[in-house]
Amino acid sequence: MDVGDDVTNRICATLAAAIGNGALKPGTKILEDAIAEHFGVSRTVVRGALGILQRDHLLERKRNRGTFVAEPSIEEATQLFEARRTLEHATIERVVARATEADLDQLDTLNEEEKRLYDVDGQAAGHGLSGQFHLELARLGGNDVLTELFNNVTARLSLVMVLYEEEKRDDWGADHHHNIVAAIRKRDVKLAQKLMDEHLVDIESRVRLTQSQGDRHTFVSVLETFSAK
Repeated sequence: MDVGDDVTNRICATLAAAIGNGALKPGTKILEDAIAEHFGVSRTVVRGALGILQRDHLLERKRNRGTFVAEPSIEEATQLFEARRTLEHATIERVVARATEADLDQLDTLNEEEKRLYDVDGQAAGHGLSGQFHLELARLGGNDVLTELFNNVTARLSLVMVLYEEEKRDDWGADHHHNIVAAIRKRDVKLAQKLMDEHLVDIESRVRLTQSQGDRHTFVSVLETFSAK
């Protein structure tokens, strides 16, 4: 890998992580000059990285306006939720077949830390670990292509949650995660998949996929931005 490829990968990874963690919200304009200065590269290199993220549907280019964090449509959101359920089922099958007790101990440790953060610091602190549980589960499946697909779908779903989430709660499923790991320890694929489905239904129930809900979040974001000035 040459130096240019390494920088491109770092730019992509940085922006994808910021989008996945909600630091860059749907509709946020991407500042090419700031990225170029931060990484010490030309804007041509930056545009190459942004092109990759556009291909992955995390960014979108608007003619004569620039590049922005993507705002998923209702149809896209529905398809992403469906894709995630399919990926989670496939992941569980592989994890049940491959994961060691040490691997599962690590997942339980992650769950305990997630719960501790919610108890101490509230929703924002624990949310990142909630997502990390699913990413770690995908990694334990041992299929790099499947993990890459999963990472992309979950990053795009983070944008869906920002745009369409109606009911905010203080937890993101630490107890669900614990029960899923317990089922995997029993090597019970069907039970683990059933528990995962229940967990995902809980997450999806927080979302109202209507255009007005998306418009409302966009409008509130504008108010927050300009009232802070």
